[in-house]
Amino acid sequence: MEKVPMTEGGYLRLQEELKNLKTVERPAIIQAIAVAREHGDLSENAEYHAARERQSFTEGRIGELEDKISRAQIIDVSKLDGNIVKFGATVTVADEETDGESTYQSVGDLVAVRASGLRAIPSPLARALLGKSVGDSVEVATPRGVKDYEVVKVEFK
Repeated sequence: MEKVPMTEGGYLRLQEELKNLKTVERPAIIQAIAVAREHGDLSENAEYHAARERQSFTEGRIGELEDKISRAQIIDVSKLDGNIVKFGATVTVADEETDGESTYQSVGDLVAVRASGLRAIPSPLARALLGKSVGDSVEVATPRGVKDYEVVKVEFK
């Protein structure tokens, strides 16, 4: 089985989501299905069909999380060092067009949240940065066209 690299923080977020799905969401869905069944004819019962759809989605997500957690390879970023961008690195890049700087940490795909400064390894920017070092330039295809970035700083925190 292929291991899934993730930070300790990402691993803990996945475990918390799984716990919430199993202890809060699943029982609530079971209750919603029971209530909807009491309304009679299931073939025309929108509440019942909505609850079953929600149950299907939740059970699929539980299976996905259990799979990822079982294959997790937790990377302790604080023990990494160097000047080359790799999983877990916190990278500061400068947009070569605007000179604006942004800082991102490359993380596993399930824990990436754009607003929090995290980038999933499969994202175009994270893939382009892997293996680069300070001073290197990268070209990234974005929805708004090709962007050029320069690696300003690489840290492991």
